[in-house]
Amino acid sequence: MAEFMSLKDAVATHLSDGMMAAFEGFTHLMPYAAAHEVIRQQRRDLVVVRMTPDVIYDQLIGMGCVAKMIFSYAGNPGVGLLRRLRDSLENGWPHRIEIVEHSHAALAHAYEAGASKLPFAVLRGYVGTDMPRVNPEIREIICPFTGQTLAAVPAINPDVSFIHALKADRKGNVLIEGIVGVQKEAVLAARAAVVTVEEIVDSLDSHPNALVLPHWTVDAIAHVPGGAHPSYAHGYYARDNAAYIAWDKVAADRDGFLAWMAEHVLAVDETVFAERVTWRHGR
Repeated sequence: MAEFMSLKDAVATHLSDGMMAAFEGFTHLMPYAAAHEVIRQQRRDLVVVRMTPDVIYDQLIGMGCVAKMIFSYAGNPGVGLLRRLRDSLENGWPHRIEIVEHSHAALAHAYEAGASKLPFAVLRGYVGTDMPRVNPEIREIICPFTGQTLAAVPAINPDVSFIHALKADRKGNVLIEGIVGVQKEAVLAARAAVVTVEEIVDSLDSHPNALVLPHWTVDAIAHVPGGAHPSYAHGYYARDNAAYIAWDKVAADRDGFLAWMAEHVLAVDETVFAERVTWRHGR
């Protein structure tokens, strides 16, 4: 049942060292404020999961929070490398993380299997590829009905899934509109779900095809306007492309990275996010 609380309390209550955590959102509605709170609380040895880990995971890795990353495609979208991820893998700074790479389709299937409480997902896409050579979690299975050889990957069941959404009503139901990734599957697969939202309203006033997460699927809701910056929130604010371009220079140098994180993450709290965006309709 959803409980309204501060972001600080939500992270402290639900996430401990060594847990598996997913921070989902696909280009849109990425939970930056939640990830920054995790960094401030100095969580360690996390197994993090994400489709298209970008700057949000570069920051978690560079600050020493991550032991292992399960992912599909990694990069600073529209810019290039994740330099803190690369420094970890090539030079072991601040330590070398373990990586498990999937295709987008396989990771989405793995979340869906987790949400369905199944032990694994089945897909055709990996059959005949080299991916099993670099990911031993990809196994072959034989279809009991047709005899076809198919690929199987283990289900993903995070201890905690973090997402950012547009609205929550006062009963704890959560609305997501616009581009949707695997937030629904990540929430349903997880032991606990923490959601930051742009606003809390009396009624969601959603249309029939909107994605609404019922209150019984969510454990904690924190009101964090602007909490997806520098990604965007449909109808609230645009993507901050300059921030993604600037990150490439910030992340290129260890000292510069640490100084940026000290000023923009460690020395502040989630309230700064509202000041970092340009609101479409004012506040």
